[in-house]
Amino acid sequence: MLSNLIEGTLDAGCDIVGVFRYERIAYPAWRLALIDFFKPANDLTLIKQHKLYEIKCKSANSDEFRKEVLRLNADVILVGTWGEKLKKEVINLPVIASVNVHPSMLPKYRGPNPYLQTILHRENKSGLTFHLMDEKFDRGAILAQKEIPIIPNETSKELKERTVFQARIMCAEVLKKLEFGLVIPIEQKEAEMSYYPNISQSDMMLDFEKETAEEIHARIRAFHPWLPTYVTYKNKFFIPNPYKLKILSIQKGEVGDIVETDYKNNSITVQCKDGKAIKMDGVKLYGFFNRPLTKMFIKNIKI
Repeated sequence: MLSNLIEGTLDAGCDIVGVFRYERIAYPAWRLALIDFFKPANDLTLIKQHKLYEIKCKSANSDEFRKEVLRLNADVILVGTWGEKLKKEVINLPVIASVNVHPSMLPKYRGPNPYLQTILHRENKSGLTFHLMDEKFDRGAILAQKEIPIIPNETSKELKERTVFQARIMCAEVLKKLEFGLVIPIEQKEAEMSYYPNISQSDMMLDFEKETAEEIHARIRAFHPWLPTYVTYKNKFFIPNPYKLKILSIQKGEVGDIVETDYKNNSITVQCKDGKAIKMDGVKLYGFFNRPLTKMFIKNIKI
């Protein structure tokens, strides 16, 4: 999101007076230095390419950050994917506004990961919202919105990539309108609000007795690329490949049973609660030392 907001701001012909990366507060200085040296992110490359000033603070709510914003005389603060809840005195710092970029059609899908949640709930569209910030997460008045279709069988990875690209386009449009006072903020409709919190470890475990084949299919895709999901068999854990899933109209054995295997394709098929089964090719055993044993373990599964 950050790299696209940088590009969008530059597309609008605006000056970027400072960039504050969340990694600055998420990682210890030594770890961030290693990441930046060995595997620099796209946003860091852009910062260096355009010789942008990087703000180095411990928190966006710190006195140090507030002094920086005042010194830089910022007109707008653009926020995308930030883990801190900003205080009112920080939100009110810029001359024009503090604007958050949220990857959903607010007020729907408020919360930390709309990419995951929209796919998990099998929506056929998501969205992108630029809105004014206030002291509550994702609740400020809307400046601009765009619906983004969810392509069948895509994962959160692809949805995010398409969404952040749209953020670049919308960012340029919103900044130009703010400059000339052409934006009329629209209050969010609280009656249409939905909120989903952070996922838990239990959400990663696939439960074929509680979910349909379509729901299992969606859960595996929703969690990629952030976290794997797991199929449990005895004392082992299989990690499905989100790009190699197929729903079969077959009914064999009991719900939750592995009903078919193919060790050559690292494939297992599990019966779901709706009388359908989900075939998962390219699975791998969890654990560095277990992974090479995947084919052998699948071959020895007794149906």
